[in-house]
Amino acid sequence: MNTVDARKVLETALICAAQPLTLRELRALFDDALGADTVKLLLLQLQDAWSQRGVELVQVASGWRFQSRPQMRPYLDRLVPEKPVRYSRATLETLAIIAHRQPVTRGDIEDIRGVTINSQILKQLEDRGWIEAVGHRETVGRPTLFATTRQFLDDLGLASLTDLPPLQERALGQGEDSHRPMPQVTLPLPVQEVNGVETGYEPVGSDDERRTD
Repeated sequence: MNTVDARKVLETALICAAQPLTLRELRALFDDALGADTVKLLLLQLQDAWSQRGVELVQVASGWRFQSRPQMRPYLDRLVPEKPVRYSRATLETLAIIAHRQPVTRGDIEDIRGVTINSQILKQLEDRGWIEAVGHRETVGRPTLFATTRQFLDDLGLASLTDLPPLQERALGQGEDSHRPMPQVTLPLPVQEVNGVETGYEPVGSDDERRTD
């Protein structure tokens, strides 16, 4: 099979796949006749070929997939009658701490943010598939340790935790910066779906959390 045909096979499989495809799965398309380095090179060539389009080929934690570019999101949202899910500042800050400091306990998060955490925040993140319990700290009470999941990286279009932006600790429940809204983040959409998740700031009510400082 020549290079052009091989790229066409990869392109077709990735566009039709419901989930990201791993390098092993992509090699299986060719009955392992192509090595991993060759398939990777073809994927990079595909990335370049789609570089000027509204859809891009990216590598996320679970493999490779096509997804919409962030700037296309306002147009795609017009196809969705429902409002996208929005998360409160408390939820986003909790997620950021878990992502950067994992594994962490609920107490660790409260120490960093300077606030108590409503248990519904952790449950919401678990239900979304972004965090999971990975064990217990061997201390009094054996508190649960939380870490982010591969789904979290996939939904943010990231290949690994090293791709995360730096953590702005001074804005996590401390000082006057804590009253400023979190910036809105637009998540990329896999090419097969329109319903995505938009995270943004919502005012936090008294039932969401209680300041302790």
